Amino acid sequence: MRPLAVVGNVNVDMILGPTAPWPTPGSEVFVDHSELRVGGSASNSALTWQALGADFQFVANSGSDLYGAWMRDQLTPHSAAWPVADGPSTISVGITHPDGERTFFTNKGHLAVLDWPDVRDGFDWDGLSGGYLLLCGAFLLTALAPDFPALFAKAHDHDIRVALDTGWPPDGWDEATRQAAMEWAGGSDCLLVNEVEAAALSGVEDPKLAGRALLDLMRPGSIVVVKIGPQGAWAFHDDEAVHAPAPLVRVVDTIGAGDVFNAAFLMGLADGSPLGEATELGVRAASRAISTFPRRYGPDPA
Repeated sequence: MRPLAVVGNVNVDMILGPTAPWPTPGSEVFVDHSELRVGGSASNSALTWQALGADFQFVANSGSDLYGAWMRDQLTPHSAAWPVADGPSTISVGITHPDGERTFFTNKGHLAVLDWPDVRDGFDWDGLSGGYLLLCGAFLLTALAPDFPALFAKAHDHDIRVALDTGWPPDGWDEATRQAAMEWAGGSDCLLVNEVEAAALSGVEDPKLAGRALLDLMRPGSIVVVKIGPQGAWAFHDDEAVHAPAPLVRVVDTIGAGDVFNAAFLMGLADGSPLGEATELGVRAASRAISTFPRRYGPDPA
């Protein structure tokens, strides 16, 4: 298998819900489910790889508070050399809704200070040669973002393919944000977006057409994936377009579903699977994850 690595956002996730409609200001609402866990797109992908038995590198940071120590403890041994920011950890409170959607409230915390020297010095670049590097939570990494071109160049110098999941911009998709995301996408080799992000970036509502339009703007030989929730995912490469439908499952928790897909999809590519098979692997892993508690990513042992 080709090497795998991930860099990006690791934070505390406090999940509460479901609740609907949105509560009246000043009121208190009781919910049926709560969970405190290590979250963030990079962590979700790393935990998927770990559960599926993959070997990988992982660079992130944490705050210097108790939450930071807890996150590092949960993510050993990969967290042993992570930089510790002088300040609070990033915490994300996710409010789930009965239709499966969710709303996040997130402070900037330690994510805002992860920078290029941290990332540059955190990876064994020679050890990743020929593999895949997943960059997650791009809009939350405000210190690192100006140096994304340096990250892409370093990766390409070592024959490493960069997979980008932009995530959702906290201030919404204005034109400046869209242009920044498209510049990042143009420097990557694989763009992993959901249907809303694909529409915002391409200006095209149909996921299939949006994916094709985005592929035309990327480096030759790139891959674009558009994740479409209960409808599965589309993947595009050169003249190839494949669709992997999602199985019908009883949804328990959709948070991190796209991150689970990313990890399993890239693991499939790293193992030499064709595009269609890798897409199916991603969809199956994500479907398994959102329908199990405690969360599982593959079939149960025989």
